[in-house]
Amino acid sequence: MTDTKKSSGRSGLWSRSIVRSSEIRILAVALILSAYFEAANHDFLLTGASLQNLSQFIAPVALIAFGEIMLMIGGEIDLSAGMVFAFAPFVMHFAHEAGLPAGIALLAGVLAAGLVGFINGAVTVYLRIPSFVTTLGTLFFVNGFTLTISRGTPVSPPESAGFAAFMGAWGYSEIIWAIAIAAVMHVLLRHTRWGLHTIASGANPLGASEAGIHIRRLKLGNFVIAAVLAGFTGILEGFRISSIDPQAGGNQIMFLAVAAAVIGGTPLAGGSGTIIGGLIGAAVLGILNDGFTLIGINAFTFNMILGAAILAAMIFNIHVVRLARKGEL
Repeated sequence: MTDTKKSSGRSGLWSRSIVRSSEIRILAVALILSAYFEAANHDFLLTGASLQNLSQFIAPVALIAFGEIMLMIGGEIDLSAGMVFAFAPFVMHFAHEAGLPAGIALLAGVLAAGLVGFINGAVTVYLRIPSFVTTLGTLFFVNGFTLTISRGTPVSPPESAGFAAFMGAWGYSEIIWAIAIAAVMHVLLRHTRWGLHTIASGANPLGASEAGIHIRRLKLGNFVIAAVLAGFTGILEGFRISSIDPQAGGNQIMFLAVAAAVIGGTPLAGGSGTIIGGLIGAAVLGILNDGFTLIGINAFTFNMILGAAILAAMIFNIHVVRLARKGEL
């Protein structure tokens, strides 16, 4: 009888952990959607071109989502990420045109993106301006600056076949970058003091501050991380399509990244979130986008489904957290 109770207890604990796990929930949704679209159109997963297109949609959204997740956990957001996405590749281009090697030029682009993140963080943290307002301002400024220095004209990334393939020109290089960075960011968030303090400060800012956690430093650093990831993603995309476009990215990719974070289990109110959830959330968006295209449903319907998915994810996550706190799960 005792063994039966223990077995039942272990089973109940296992089932509760599955219900609470945002990664498992969203992974189940991704698998169900994949099965549905594969049944509707056998070209969905069985052709290399389809898988490559899917990976190229997922990777940039996921990479920007990782930075947004770090900010959202702490109750902040970066609306300028899509503009930094377009800005960093131009800095790389002009640095390379000035005579710097491709690798150093790329580093210059990433550092320029980091500078934008530092400004976002400094204004938000030290001047106590809401990040929504701060990054809305830098969104317009960076967009205007990029259009000014580029004169609204696309340019080419550094011409180096091996370097370009490593950075994004090969069909699957972006998704490899996304998976590798996801692993690093997961360790940062879950197994380092920086990540654990970020979660603690988002969940209880007053308690974290009283415990000696430097909340301002964390937020400032996470703004830099978010901008660096956005800029690096723009550089990868520039190499992938062999063109650097001042109109690339924009608000569309930023909102897709935020949607991936929310669908993956990161609430806008902060206090929790997972990098792996963001990666799977981006995969769900990619599956929906590719699946709808293959079965002939237009982009307007995709936006409707995306909006519904965000609302459903938020409602579900909020109620799961409430039930968990009450001990009902």
